[in-house]
Amino acid sequence: MTDFIPDVSFVIAAYNAEETLERAIDSALAQGAVSMEVIVVDDCSTDNTREIAGNHPDPRVRLVAMARNGGPGAARNAGLDAARGRWVAVLDSDDALRPDRMARLIARAEKAEAHIVVDNLDVIREDVGTILPMFPEPMLARMPILTLAKFIASNMIFQSEHNFGYMKPVFERAFIEKHRLRFEETLRIGEDYIFLASALARGGVCVVEPSVGYLYYIRDGSISRVLRQDHVEAMLAADAKFFAEHHFGAAALAAQRRRTRNLKEVIAFLKLVDSIKQRELQEMLKIACLNPRAVRHLSMPVFARFRRLAASLRSRRQPTPSQLSSPLPNMGAGPHSNKG
Repeated sequence: MTDFIPDVSFVIAAYNAEETLERAIDSALAQGAVSMEVIVVDDCSTDNTREIAGNHPDPRVRLVAMARNGGPGAARNAGLDAARGRWVAVLDSDDALRPDRMARLIARAEKAEAHIVVDNLDVIREDVGTILPMFPEPMLARMPILTLAKFIASNMIFQSEHNFGYMKPVFERAFIEKHRLRFEETLRIGEDYIFLASALARGGVCVVEPSVGYLYYIRDGSISRVLRQDHVEAMLAADAKFFAEHHFGAAALAAQRRRTRNLKEVIAFLKLVDSIKQRELQEMLKIACLNPRAVRHLSMPVFARFRRLAASLRSRRQPTPSQLSSPLPNMGAGPHSNKG
């Protein structure tokens, strides 16, 4: 064991990531003007993920092997427990970094005496071959500090293509340990949202770097995600716990109330979609009447199928499979996930 403290600890939670893990590791090792360690947490992969990390020739790469599959939150927590750096940066196993990212972010955070720093992302859609910044740089330039109220207000499902929950924060490790911050392990989607929100609620100052430093890869059309009702219900429960544990200013309180309504609307929407798929006209009408705002989330293709199905049931005809076989609407504005 060495007493050396690197500038940054990269935490890479990995599950069956053999196709992209080396790219992620190499981009971390390529960071200029900072010292680092790269902690790869294998979450019981069934491919060669563990071997790639465990046999890496660079001694700065360390493998943490999970005893059982615990999901992204548990894997990241294992990485935080192992981290020794002054700063901690989460890197998804299928993403990458620009080589000057960490030097710029750490310098910006230390100059502002901040505990957290975020930056812009390039969205790389490998299925269609496009690269675009996630947020307009001038918009981020007008927001030097990311507050809790702004962060919560941004994280509404179906209201934008991307939100601030997609950002990949870099945290001062002393601040994380002082406040005993860890990822919520019960969440499979949105665990990174609660982590950053908790840090902000505990007084963490988060500065914003407008330029792109993180490369966010989307493969094989994965921008179209299908939300699961149990995942959203878990997010709602985690939000309730978060709300009970922290004090909110007026702006953050108002944003949290809007987010709670939003999550409840999404759950109603998912129930509505399920009733459409199950061809339950009475249940559809009940949900639609009790939750009219949820109906607005239906995209035109789904709404057209809803009309056809309702007409079919009214005329006592069974709909053909083709009427209901299309996928659900694009879920790209849903909560941030780990893309698998």
